[in-house]
Amino acid sequence: MKRKIIVGLAFGLIAGIIDVTPMIMQNLTWDANLSALVMWIIAGFIIATSELKIRGVVKGILLSFLLLAPTAIIICWNQPGSMIPIVIMTLILGSGLGHAIQKFGEKAAKR
Repeated sequence: MKRKIIVGLAFGLIAGIIDVTPMIMQNLTWDANLSALVMWIIAGFIIATSELKIRGVVKGILLSFLLLAPTAIIICWNQPGSMIPIVIMTLILGSGLGHAIQKFGEKAAKR
């Protein structure tokens, strides 16, 4: 389990960097950038430790959107139009994160 958690955290960090890179180029605030990065690291941890018996892609999407929900309420309240790219990135990164953790996390857990 420990190796699977490390895989989850590593892929979560990668997803966070992918998500934050365009945010930095748009000169968004550092609190928004840091929030997105931390969300993906936590998503990696939760996906890696979750015992849900569903495919990794679906697990990644589901858990990523659940983690996004509280922040999404605040974002929608202030800037509803900005949710479109956030939803798209969450769908893409959540599915990729779930797939990667399932694929590489299971290999790591067998070692």
